[in-house]
Amino acid sequence: MIIRPYKEPVVNRETQADFMRLSILVAEKQLLNGKTVTSWRDKINAPETLETVFMNPAGTSVILSDTGGGIASAVNDIFDHFGGGEKHLRASGDVYIKVNGVGCEPYVYTDPEVLRETIRYFRRCGARTVYVIENCTQANFTRLVFQATGYLRICRETGAVPVFLDETPAMPIFLEGIEEFVDISRFAFERLVEQRDDNFYLSLPKLKTHSMSQVTLSIKNQFGLIHQRSRIADHNYRIHQKFADIYRVLRPDFAMVDGLVATTHGHYPTTYNADKCVVPMDLLIGGPDPLAVDTVAAALMGFDPSAVQHLALCRDTGIGIGDMDCIDIINKDLFEQRRKNLTCDLLDDYPPDLAFLRGEERCCKEGCRRNTESVVEMLYRDHGGRGGFTILMGKGIDRAAVEGIRGRVHIAGSCAMQDYGVFLEKKLGRKNITMSPGCNDLALSVHGLCKNMRVHPVRMSPVNPLRSVALLISAKLRGSEANIVPLI
Repeated sequence: MIIRPYKEPVVNRETQADFMRLSILVAEKQLLNGKTVTSWRDKINAPETLETVFMNPAGTSVILSDTGGGIASAVNDIFDHFGGGEKHLRASGDVYIKVNGVGCEPYVYTDPEVLRETIRYFRRCGARTVYVIENCTQANFTRLVFQATGYLRICRETGAVPVFLDETPAMPIFLEGIEEFVDISRFAFERLVEQRDDNFYLSLPKLKTHSMSQVTLSIKNQFGLIHQRSRIADHNYRIHQKFADIYRVLRPDFAMVDGLVATTHGHYPTTYNADKCVVPMDLLIGGPDPLAVDTVAAALMGFDPSAVQHLALCRDTGIGIGDMDCIDIINKDLFEQRRKNLTCDLLDDYPPDLAFLRGEERCCKEGCRRNTESVVEMLYRDHGGRGGFTILMGKGIDRAAVEGIRGRVHIAGSCAMQDYGVFLEKKLGRKNITMSPGCNDLALSVHGLCKNMRVHPVRMSPVNPLRSVALLISAKLRGSEANIVPLI
Protein backbone atom coordinates (compact mmCIF):
# COMPACT_ATOMS: atom_id res chain seq x y z
CA MET A 1 0.00 0.00 0.00
CA ILE A 2 1.31 3.45 -0.97
CA ILE A 3 -0.11 6.47 0.80
CA ARG A 4 -0.08 10.03 -0.45
CA PRO A 5 -0.50 12.40 2.48
CA TYR A 6 -3.36 14.76 3.05
CA LYS A 7 -2.55 18.09 1.37
CA GLU A 8 -2.75 20.86 3.94
CA PRO A 9 -4.33 24.23 3.21
CA VAL A 10 -1.66 26.89 2.84
CA VAL A 11 -1.68 29.84 5.19
CA ASN A 12 0.85 32.55 4.44
CA ARG A 13 2.66 34.37 7.20
CA GLU A 14 0.83 37.67 6.70
CA THR A 15 -2.56 36.13 7.50
CA GLN A 16 -1.52 33.98 10.47
CA ALA A 17 -2.27 36.74 12.97
CA ASP A 18 -5.77 37.15 11.49
CA PHE A 19 -6.40 33.42 11.80
CA MET A 20 -5.14 33.48 15.37
CA ARG A 21 -7.55 36.27 16.30
CA LEU A 22 -10.36 34.37 14.59
CA SER A 23 -9.44 31.20 16.50
CA ILE A 24 -9.69 33.04 19.81
CA LEU A 25 -13.13 34.33 18.88
CA VAL A 26 -14.35 30.85 17.94
CA ALA A 27 -12.78 29.33 21.04
CA GLU A 28 -14.78 31.72 23.19
CA LYS A 29 -17.94 30.38 21.57
CA GLN A 30 -16.49 26.81 21.76
CA LEU A 31 -18.12 25.88 18.49
CA LEU A 32 -17.01 24.69 15.09
CA ASN A 33 -20.08 23.96 12.99
CA GLY A 34 -21.93 23.08 16.16
CA LYS A 35 -19.12 20.92 17.56
CA THR A 36 -16.75 21.64 20.45
CA VAL A 37 -13.24 22.43 19.29
CA THR A 38 -11.06 19.91 21.11
CA SER A 39 -8.18 18.99 18.85
CA TRP A 40 -6.30 19.48 15.61
CA ARG A 41 -8.33 16.65 14.10
CA ASP A 42 -11.50 18.76 14.07
CA LYS A 43 -9.77 21.27 11.81
CA ILE A 44 -7.74 18.86 9.69
CA ASN A 45 -10.72 16.70 8.73
CA ALA A 46 -13.10 19.61 8.18
CA PRO A 47 -13.73 21.35 4.83
CA GLU A 48 -11.02 23.75 3.67
CA THR A 49 -12.65 27.05 4.64
CA LEU A 50 -11.35 30.07 6.49
CA GLU A 51 -12.73 28.63 9.72
CA THR A 52 -10.87 25.32 9.28
CA VAL A 53 -7.34 26.58 8.70
CA PHE A 54 -6.96 28.62 11.88
CA MET A 55 -5.01 27.04 14.70
CA ASN A 56 -6.24 25.77 18.06
CA PRO A 57 -5.51 28.62 20.49
CA ALA A 58 -4.16 26.08 23.02
CA GLY A 59 -1.52 25.24 20.43
CA THR A 60 -0.22 28.80 20.44
CA SER A 61 0.95 28.56 24.05
CA VAL A 62 4.36 27.17 24.94
CA ILE A 63 5.45 26.72 28.54
CA LEU A 64 8.94 26.67 30.02
CA SER A 65 9.39 24.90 33.34
CA ASP A 66 12.44 25.14 35.60
CA THR A 67 13.90 21.77 36.58
CA GLY A 68 15.49 23.23 39.71
CA GLY A 69 12.66 21.73 41.77
CA GLY A 70 13.12 18.33 40.18
CA ILE A 71 12.47 16.82 36.78
CA ALA A 72 9.22 15.17 37.91
CA SER A 73 7.81 18.51 39.05
CA ALA A 74 8.77 20.17 35.75
CA VAL A 75 7.13 17.37 33.73
CA ASN A 76 3.97 17.77 35.79
CA ASP A 77 3.97 21.53 35.18
CA ILE A 78 4.29 21.10 31.42
CA PHE A 79 1.38 18.73 30.95
CA ASP A 80 -0.83 20.04 33.74
CA HIS A 81 -0.78 23.50 32.16
CA PHE A 82 -2.55 21.99 29.14
CA GLY A 83 -5.18 20.11 31.11
CA GLY A 84 -3.25 17.10 32.40
CA GLY A 85 -2.24 13.78 30.94
CA GLU A 86 -5.74 12.28 31.18
CA LYS A 87 -6.98 14.86 28.69
CA HIS A 88 -4.34 13.85 26.15
CA LEU A 89 -4.98 10.10 26.29
CA ARG A 90 -7.01 8.80 23.37
CA ALA A 91 -9.32 5.81 22.87
CA SER A 92 -6.55 3.20 23.08
CA GLY A 93 -5.00 4.69 26.20
CA ASP A 94 -1.58 4.12 24.61
CA VAL A 95 1.28 6.64 24.56
CA TYR A 96 4.08 6.67 21.97
CA ILE A 97 7.19 8.56 23.03
CA LYS A 98 9.69 9.37 20.29
CA VAL A 99 12.98 10.10 22.05
CA ASN A 100 16.08 11.55 20.46
CA GLY A 101 18.18 8.41 20.74
CA VAL A 102 20.49 9.37 17.90
CA GLY A 103 23.59 7.73 19.40
CA CYS A 104 25.49 6.67 22.50
CA GLU A 105 27.81 9.64 22.88
CA PRO A 106 27.40 11.93 25.91
CA TYR A 107 25.10 14.96 25.58
CA VAL A 108 23.50 13.88 22.26
CA TYR A 109 20.41 11.97 23.42
CA THR A 110 17.29 12.72 25.44
CA ASP A 111 18.17 12.55 29.11
CA PRO A 112 17.10 9.17 30.57
CA GLU A 113 15.66 10.79 33.69
CA VAL A 114 13.42 13.04 31.61
CA LEU A 115 12.19 9.92 29.83
CA ARG A 116 11.67 8.10 33.13
CA GLU A 117 9.59 10.88 34.68
CA THR A 118 7.54 11.28 31.50
CA ILE A 119 6.68 7.57 31.49
CA ARG A 120 5.80 7.70 35.18
CA TYR A 121 3.59 10.74 34.63
CA PHE A 122 1.47 9.02 32.00
CA ARG A 123 1.35 5.84 34.05
CA ARG A 124 -0.20 7.85 36.88
CA CYS A 125 -2.63 9.38 34.40
CA GLY A 126 -3.92 5.92 33.45
CA ALA A 127 -2.01 5.13 30.25
CA ARG A 128 -2.50 1.53 29.22
CA THR A 129 0.84 1.01 27.46
CA VAL A 130 3.73 3.43 27.00
CA TYR A 131 5.95 2.75 23.99
CA VAL A 132 9.44 4.26 23.64
CA ILE A 133 10.28 4.35 19.94
CA GLU A 134 13.37 5.27 17.92
CA ASN A 135 15.51 4.42 14.92
CA CYS A 136 18.95 5.80 15.72
CA THR A 137 21.43 7.43 13.39
CA GLN A 138 23.18 5.54 10.61
CA ALA A 139 26.38 3.72 11.52
CA ASN A 140 24.64 2.40 14.62
CA PHE A 141 21.66 0.23 15.57
CA THR A 142 18.92 1.14 17.99
CA ARG A 143 19.11 -1.89 20.28
CA LEU A 144 22.73 -0.96 21.08
CA VAL A 145 21.85 2.70 21.65
CA PHE A 146 19.04 1.79 24.07
CA GLN A 147 21.46 -0.41 26.00
CA ALA A 148 24.20 2.24 26.16
CA THR A 149 21.94 5.16 27.08
CA GLY A 150 20.05 3.34 29.82
CA TYR A 151 16.73 3.46 27.95
CA LEU A 152 16.38 -0.33 28.14
CA ARG A 153 16.83 -0.26 31.90
CA ILE A 154 14.28 2.52 32.28
CA CYS A 155 11.77 0.63 30.16
CA ARG A 156 12.20 -2.44 32.36
CA GLU A 157 11.83 -0.41 35.54
CA THR A 158 8.73 1.49 34.39
CA GLY A 159 7.04 -1.24 32.35
CA ALA A 160 7.36 0.75 29.11
CA VAL A 161 7.80 -1.12 25.84
CA PRO A 162 10.93 -0.31 23.79
CA VAL A 163 10.42 -0.39 20.03
CA PHE A 164 13.51 -0.53 17.82
CA LEU A 165 12.14 0.88 14.58
CA ASP A 166 15.09 -0.36 12.51
CA GLU A 167 13.77 -3.86 13.27
CA THR A 168 10.31 -3.10 11.85
CA PRO A 169 9.21 -3.47 8.20
CA ALA A 170 9.12 -0.48 5.88
CA MET A 171 6.17 1.39 4.39
CA PRO A 172 6.67 3.83 1.47
CA ILE A 173 5.23 7.32 1.82
CA PHE A 174 5.30 10.10 -0.74
CA LEU A 175 6.85 13.45 0.22
CA GLU A 176 5.22 16.19 -1.81
CA GLY A 177 7.89 18.87 -1.58
CA ILE A 178 10.83 16.78 -2.77
CA GLU A 179 8.48 14.62 -4.89
CA GLU A 180 10.02 11.34 -3.81
CA PHE A 181 9.14 8.28 -1.78
CA VAL A 182 10.87 7.38 1.47
CA ASP A 183 10.51 4.32 3.67
CA ILE A 184 8.98 4.93 7.07
CA SER A 185 8.71 2.31 9.79
CA ARG A 186 5.49 0.38 9.23
CA PHE A 187 4.98 0.31 13.01
CA ALA A 188 5.13 4.11 13.11
CA PHE A 189 2.87 4.40 10.06
CA GLU A 190 0.20 2.15 11.50
CA ARG A 191 0.19 3.59 15.02
CA LEU A 192 0.88 7.28 14.31
CA VAL A 193 -0.77 7.81 10.92
CA GLU A 194 -3.52 5.24 10.36
CA GLN A 195 -4.49 5.04 14.05
CA ARG A 196 -3.56 8.59 15.02
CA ASP A 197 -7.00 9.37 16.47
CA ASP A 198 -6.66 6.45 18.90
CA ASN A 199 -3.10 7.02 20.15
CA PHE A 200 -1.20 9.84 21.83
CA TYR A 201 2.10 10.68 20.10
CA LEU A 202 4.66 12.64 22.12
CA SER A 203 7.93 13.94 20.70
CA LEU A 204 10.68 14.15 23.34
CA PRO A 205 13.74 15.68 21.67
CA LYS A 206 16.85 17.24 23.17
CA LEU A 207 17.73 20.93 22.96
CA LYS A 208 20.56 20.97 20.42
CA THR A 209 22.04 22.98 17.63
CA HIS A 210 22.84 20.94 14.53
CA SER A 211 25.71 21.43 12.11
CA MET A 212 23.59 20.29 9.15
CA SER A 213 20.02 21.35 10.02
CA GLN A 214 20.75 24.39 12.24
CA VAL A 215 18.67 23.01 15.13
CA THR A 216 17.35 19.57 16.03
CA LEU A 217 14.06 19.69 17.92
CA SER A 218 10.68 17.97 17.56
CA ILE A 219 10.26 18.37 13.79
CA LYS A 220 13.79 17.16 13.09
CA ASN A 221 13.22 14.41 15.69
CA GLN A 222 10.74 12.76 13.32
CA PHE A 223 13.57 11.92 10.92
CA GLY A 224 14.13 8.97 13.25
CA LEU A 225 10.86 7.44 12.02
CA ILE A 226 12.38 7.10 8.55
CA HIS A 227 14.42 3.99 7.77
CA GLN A 228 18.13 4.71 7.69
CA ARG A 229 18.80 4.11 4.00
CA SER A 230 16.02 6.52 3.07
CA ARG A 231 17.95 9.26 4.89
CA ILE A 232 20.95 9.17 2.54
CA ALA A 233 19.37 10.77 -0.54
CA ASP A 234 18.55 14.48 -0.29
CA HIS A 235 20.64 14.91 2.86
CA ASN A 236 21.90 18.06 1.15
CA TYR A 237 20.45 21.47 0.38
CA ARG A 238 17.01 19.79 0.20
CA ILE A 239 17.06 18.32 3.70
CA HIS A 240 14.94 21.08 5.25
CA GLN A 241 12.21 20.45 2.68
CA LYS A 242 12.40 16.75 3.54
CA PHE A 243 11.82 17.51 7.23
CA ALA A 244 8.86 19.76 6.40
CA ASP A 245 7.39 17.11 4.11
CA ILE A 246 7.57 14.47 6.84
CA TYR A 247 5.83 16.92 9.18
CA ARG A 248 2.97 17.20 6.71
CA VAL A 249 2.47 13.43 6.79
CA LEU A 250 2.52 12.98 10.57
CA ARG A 251 2.78 15.32 13.49
CA PRO A 252 3.19 14.80 17.23
CA ASP A 253 0.20 15.58 19.41
CA PHE A 254 2.55 17.21 21.90
CA ALA A 255 6.23 18.15 22.02
CA MET A 256 8.36 18.44 25.14
CA VAL A 257 12.01 19.42 24.73
CA ASP A 258 14.62 18.15 27.18
CA GLY A 259 16.49 21.34 27.99
CA LEU A 260 18.56 20.16 30.94
CA VAL A 261 21.53 21.09 28.78
CA ALA A 262 21.85 22.46 25.26
CA THR A 263 24.60 21.87 22.74
CA THR A 264 26.35 24.55 20.76
CA HIS A 265 28.79 24.04 17.85
CA GLY A 266 26.58 21.28 16.49
CA HIS A 267 24.77 18.17 17.60
CA TYR A 268 27.73 15.87 18.35
CA PRO A 269 29.96 17.68 20.85
CA THR A 270 33.17 15.88 21.72
CA THR A 271 33.80 15.12 25.37
CA TYR A 272 37.20 16.76 24.86
CA ASN A 273 35.46 20.06 24.04
CA ALA A 274 32.46 19.64 26.34
CA ASP A 275 33.32 22.83 28.23
CA LYS A 276 32.95 24.76 24.96
CA CYS A 277 29.94 22.90 23.59
CA VAL A 278 27.62 21.90 26.45
CA VAL A 279 25.51 24.63 28.03
CA PRO A 280 23.46 24.08 31.23
CA MET A 281 19.86 25.27 30.79
CA ASP A 282 17.90 23.41 33.50
CA LEU A 283 14.45 23.59 31.95
CA LEU A 284 11.84 21.78 29.89
CA ILE A 285 9.85 23.34 27.03
CA GLY A 286 6.46 22.00 25.96
CA GLY A 287 3.18 22.50 24.18
CA PRO A 288 0.61 20.87 21.88
CA ASP A 289 1.85 22.72 18.78
CA PRO A 290 5.26 21.20 17.91
CA LEU A 291 6.10 23.99 15.49
CA ALA A 292 5.43 26.60 18.16
CA VAL A 293 7.55 24.63 20.64
CA ASP A 294 10.42 24.39 18.15
CA THR A 295 10.11 28.08 17.34
CA VAL A 296 10.45 29.05 21.00
CA ALA A 297 13.26 26.54 21.59
CA ALA A 298 15.20 27.84 18.59
CA ALA A 299 14.78 31.42 19.79
CA LEU A 300 15.88 30.37 23.27
CA MET A 301 19.15 29.11 21.78
CA GLY A 302 19.63 32.43 20.01
CA PHE A 303 18.40 31.62 16.50
CA ASP A 304 16.03 33.72 14.45
CA PRO A 305 13.30 31.08 13.90
CA SER A 306 12.43 32.54 10.51
CA ALA A 307 16.01 31.78 9.40
CA VAL A 308 15.80 28.11 10.43
CA GLN A 309 14.77 26.74 7.08
CA HIS A 310 12.63 23.74 8.02
CA LEU A 311 10.75 25.78 10.63
CA ALA A 312 10.05 28.47 8.03
CA LEU A 313 8.84 25.86 5.52
CA CYS A 314 6.47 24.35 8.10
CA ARG A 315 5.24 27.80 9.08
CA ASP A 316 4.47 28.67 5.48
CA THR A 317 2.20 25.62 5.12
CA GLY A 318 0.10 26.85 8.02
CA ILE A 319 0.54 23.64 10.03
CA GLY A 320 1.01 25.30 13.39
CA ILE A 321 2.30 28.65 14.54
CA GLY A 322 5.88 29.60 13.70
CA ASP A 323 5.80 33.31 14.47
CA MET A 324 7.11 34.40 17.89
CA ASP A 325 4.65 37.30 17.91
CA CYS A 326 1.75 34.82 17.81
CA ILE A 327 2.98 32.51 20.58
CA ASP A 328 2.12 33.02 24.23
CA ILE A 329 5.23 32.01 26.20
CA ILE A 330 4.30 30.88 29.70
CA ASN A 331 7.03 31.79 32.20
CA LYS A 332 8.43 34.38 29.83
CA ASP A 333 10.86 35.57 32.49
CA LEU A 334 12.52 32.15 32.46
CA PHE A 335 12.84 32.41 28.69
CA GLU A 336 14.50 35.81 28.92
CA GLN A 337 16.83 34.82 31.77
CA ARG A 338 18.18 31.73 30.03
CA ARG A 339 18.22 32.87 26.44
CA LYS A 340 21.58 32.15 24.81
CA ASN A 341 23.47 32.94 21.63
CA LEU A 342 24.48 29.49 20.47
CA THR A 343 25.81 28.48 17.06
CA CYS A 344 25.44 25.48 14.79
CA ASP A 345 28.92 26.01 13.34
CA LEU A 346 31.48 23.39 14.27
CA LEU A 347 34.67 24.25 16.13
CA ASP A 348 36.58 22.97 13.09
CA ASP A 349 38.93 21.15 15.45
CA TYR A 350 40.85 18.76 13.20
CA PRO A 351 44.28 17.11 13.09
CA PRO A 352 46.77 19.73 11.85
CA ASP A 353 48.12 17.41 9.15
CA LEU A 354 44.70 16.68 7.65
CA ALA A 355 43.95 18.42 4.32
CA PHE A 356 40.44 19.31 3.09
CA LEU A 357 39.67 20.02 -0.57
CA ARG A 358 36.15 21.44 -0.81
CA GLY A 359 34.12 22.08 -3.95
CA GLU A 360 33.69 25.68 -5.02
CA GLU A 361 30.54 25.01 -7.07
CA ARG A 362 28.72 23.02 -4.39
CA CYS A 363 29.69 21.64 -0.98
CA CYS A 364 26.55 21.17 1.10
CA LYS A 365 26.81 21.83 4.80
CA GLU A 366 23.63 19.78 5.14
CA GLY A 367 25.35 16.71 3.68
CA CYS A 368 28.81 15.52 2.84
CA ARG A 369 30.64 18.51 4.30
CA ARG A 370 29.42 18.81 7.90
CA ASN A 371 28.64 15.10 8.12
CA THR A 372 32.29 14.33 7.42
CA GLU A 373 33.76 17.16 9.46
CA SER A 374 31.76 16.33 12.58
CA VAL A 375 32.91 12.70 12.44
CA VAL A 376 36.52 13.85 12.02
CA GLU A 377 36.24 16.06 15.12
CA MET A 378 34.87 13.17 17.17
CA LEU A 379 37.46 10.63 16.00
CA TYR A 380 40.30 13.09 16.52
CA ARG A 381 39.42 14.37 19.98
CA ASP A 382 37.59 11.45 21.61
CA HIS A 383 39.24 8.42 20.01
CA GLY A 384 42.81 9.47 19.30
CA GLY A 385 42.34 9.63 15.54
CA ARG A 386 45.24 10.74 13.37
CA GLY A 387 45.55 12.84 10.23
CA GLY A 388 48.07 12.50 7.43
CA PHE A 389 45.58 12.15 4.57
CA THR A 390 43.31 14.25 2.33
CA ILE A 391 39.51 14.55 2.24
CA LEU A 392 37.66 15.60 -0.93
CA MET A 393 34.06 16.81 -0.79
CA GLY A 394 31.69 18.67 -3.06
CA LYS A 395 31.49 19.74 -6.70
CA GLY A 396 34.06 21.89 -8.45
CA ILE A 397 37.25 20.98 -6.56
CA ASP A 398 40.39 22.57 -7.99
CA ARG A 399 41.92 20.12 -10.48
CA ALA A 400 45.50 21.18 -9.86
CA ALA A 401 45.12 20.60 -6.12
CA VAL A 402 43.79 17.09 -6.75
CA GLU A 403 46.63 16.26 -9.11
CA GLY A 404 49.10 17.24 -6.41
CA ILE A 405 47.72 14.80 -3.81
CA ARG A 406 50.07 12.16 -2.43
CA GLY A 407 49.13 9.43 0.02
CA ARG A 408 45.74 8.35 1.35
CA VAL A 409 42.42 9.95 0.36
CA HIS A 410 38.82 9.81 1.57
CA ILE A 411 36.22 10.98 -0.96
CA ALA A 412 33.02 12.17 0.71
CA GLY A 413 29.85 12.23 -1.39
CA SER A 414 28.82 11.41 -4.92
CA CYS A 415 29.77 14.81 -6.37
CA ALA A 416 33.47 14.40 -5.57
CA MET A 417 33.34 10.69 -6.42
CA GLN A 418 31.96 11.46 -9.87
CA ASP A 419 34.63 14.05 -10.57
CA TYR A 420 37.70 12.34 -9.11
CA GLY A 421 36.95 8.81 -7.88
CA VAL A 422 38.24 6.91 -10.90
CA PHE A 423 41.12 9.34 -11.46
CA LEU A 424 42.44 8.98 -7.91
CA GLU A 425 42.05 5.21 -7.83
CA LYS A 426 44.20 4.99 -10.97
CA LYS A 427 46.70 7.53 -9.67
CA LEU A 428 47.09 6.32 -6.07
CA GLY A 429 45.74 2.77 -6.12
CA ARG A 430 42.45 1.47 -4.71
CA LYS A 431 43.94 0.51 -1.36
CA ASN A 432 44.68 4.20 -0.69
CA ILE A 433 41.15 5.41 -1.48
CA THR A 434 37.99 5.20 0.62
CA MET A 435 34.66 6.55 -0.59
CA SER A 436 31.29 7.44 0.89
CA PRO A 437 28.62 7.72 -1.86
CA GLY A 438 25.36 9.64 -1.66
CA CYS A 439 24.95 12.78 0.40
CA ASN A 440 25.18 11.29 3.87
CA ASP A 441 26.00 7.58 3.98
CA LEU A 442 27.20 7.85 7.54
CA ALA A 443 28.12 4.18 7.83
CA LEU A 444 30.60 4.38 4.95
CA SER A 445 31.79 7.80 6.11
CA VAL A 446 32.65 6.39 9.54
CA HIS A 447 34.20 3.31 7.94
CA GLY A 448 36.44 5.33 5.63
CA LEU A 449 37.43 7.89 8.23
CA CYS A 450 38.14 5.24 10.87
CA LYS A 451 40.40 3.44 8.41
CA ASN A 452 42.32 6.60 7.57
CA MET A 453 42.47 7.90 11.15
CA ARG A 454 43.52 4.50 12.56
CA VAL A 455 40.49 4.04 14.82
CA HIS A 456 38.68 0.70 15.04
CA PRO A 457 34.86 1.24 14.93
CA VAL A 458 34.30 -1.20 17.79
CA ARG A 459 36.26 1.16 20.07
CA MET A 460 33.63 3.83 19.53
CA SER A 461 30.94 1.91 21.41
CA PRO A 462 30.68 2.37 25.20
CA VAL A 463 29.22 -1.14 25.44
CA ASN A 464 31.44 -4.18 26.02
CA PRO A 465 32.42 -5.64 22.60
CA LEU A 466 30.99 -9.09 23.36
CA ARG A 467 27.75 -7.55 24.55
CA SER A 468 27.67 -5.36 21.44
CA VAL A 469 28.03 -8.43 19.22
CA ALA A 470 25.23 -10.20 21.09
CA LEU A 471 22.97 -7.18 20.66
CA LEU A 472 23.80 -6.99 16.95
CA ILE A 473 22.98 -10.66 16.44
CA SER A 474 19.70 -10.18 18.28
CA ALA A 475 18.86 -7.13 16.13
CA LYS A 476 19.68 -8.92 12.88
CA LEU A 477 17.62 -11.97 13.85
CA ARG A 478 14.69 -9.60 14.38
CA GLY A 479 15.11 -8.04 10.95
CA SER A 480 17.15 -4.91 11.63
CA GLU A 481 17.86 -2.91 8.46
CA ALA A 482 20.26 -0.54 10.24
CA ASN A 483 23.01 0.81 8.01
CA ILE A 484 25.92 -0.15 10.26
CA VAL A 485 29.65 0.37 9.79
CA PRO A 486 31.36 -2.49 7.93
CA LEU A 487 33.56 -4.17 10.54
CA ILE A 488 35.88 -5.99 8.13
